[in-house]
Amino acid sequence: MGTLPPNSKSVGEDAKLSQLQNDNDQLDAGALFVLKSKGSWLHCGYHLSTSIVAPPLLSLPFAFTFLGWAAGILCLVIGAMVTFYSYNLLSLVLEHHAQLGRRHLRFRDMANDILGPRWGRYFVGPIQFMVCYGAVIACTLLGGQCMKAIYLLSEPNGSMKLYEFVIIFGLLMLILAQIPSFHSLRHINLISLLLCLAYSACAAAASIYIGNSSKGPKKDYTVEGDSTSRLFGIFNAIAIIATTYGNGIIPEIQATIAPPVKGKMFKGLLVCYTVLIVTFFTVAISGYWAFGNQSEGLLLSNFVVDGRPLVPRWFILMTNIFTILQLSAVGVVYLQPTNEVLERTFGDPNSKEFAARNVIPRVVSRSLSVVISTTISAMLPFFGDINSVIGAFGFIPLDFILPVVFFNLTFKPSKKSGIFWLNVAIAVVFSAVGVIAAVAAVRQISLDAKTYKLFANV
Repeated sequence: MGTLPPNSKSVGEDAKLSQLQNDNDQLDAGALFVLKSKGSWLHCGYHLSTSIVAPPLLSLPFAFTFLGWAAGILCLVIGAMVTFYSYNLLSLVLEHHAQLGRRHLRFRDMANDILGPRWGRYFVGPIQFMVCYGAVIACTLLGGQCMKAIYLLSEPNGSMKLYEFVIIFGLLMLILAQIPSFHSLRHINLISLLLCLAYSACAAAASIYIGNSSKGPKKDYTVEGDSTSRLFGIFNAIAIIATTYGNGIIPEIQATIAPPVKGKMFKGLLVCYTVLIVTFFTVAISGYWAFGNQSEGLLLSNFVVDGRPLVPRWFILMTNIFTILQLSAVGVVYLQPTNEVLERTFGDPNSKEFAARNVIPRVVSRSLSVVISTTISAMLPFFGDINSVIGAFGFIPLDFILPVVFFNLTFKPSKKSGIFWLNVAIAVVFSAVGVIAAVAAVRQISLDAKTYKLFANV
């Protein structure tokens, strides 16, 4: 089952904790082995930071090219405020159900309980799987692109293709995917937090250096294109920003916290958003200031022009290594919902976690999952388009709309209260934005289709 059953009578916090621990024996293999509830609020902060503050933030200057200065910064601020608010609401809903004795361990469990089983099975579950597996594909592709960038620094006329580097990164993911549980990633995600601070600082420093020198492009902040292109570009940029702020696995992260969970997620969010504000705004503003409407889909691409590095080679090498290492951590975090489904399907909760009965199907199924994601990454190497599609179809519903809906249905605030109408306004506005952003993302794919080629060396 996905939720812990309700207690039959009112008990103290210690008794509730004991009950929750005893109920572990009733959990399915996915919840029991992958979503272990052993972590602290600080571990939660590490998981949140890795899942949100990830290398897609290096595409924020590119999003600004569709928005300009004022709208770009406004969208960043709104994104930070709305997602922090939404994630906190989602945490409060999870805490409320945990106090009632029904601790939800997965996003689809929440949907089953609050909206009904059909919503969980046919809407939230598939969307979350698409988002998480899509994020794994995007991380693998981006990791391959960073490896190729390092290769071209030393071998400008090298013959190795992008898909070869994607496969190399996929091999790294294949190893890391075997880490047994989400909780086991806590130390890796601490390192990941430090890495995101490191490459963000490098990206900002390089942007400022190039912007202050004569090496960079002439600064032009004009939003290019006709009125139709500009309009669709705005919503495409919103989808990219939504992806950058997106998480999609808040319940699974909260499931890693040892009970009682009250207040711990909020502390974790404070850790995450402190890192987020420092990195997102620094990279977005410095990158767009330096390169204007010439900002690439990945900011690091702006540091090399026609094979000529604009900053020292060792600096680009170091920045790319930091990025590659964090990408591997991000990819493994977003594999956890897939791992949980695989474990629930093939694992046996009545056998020990490291018994052959569980280890063999775990290794086989997880390896196959990584092989499939790596193959898709190599076949369709178009990071920008993947980013906007995931944001429009996945992160906007999961992170901007459903949390406020869940809160209103769970706590039933008065229709005369401000929080009720704020939540309704967020749900309505972002539903409309999500639909238009989805149309814009599909339109962009159709425009770029002429450049698409399987296993393209982009």
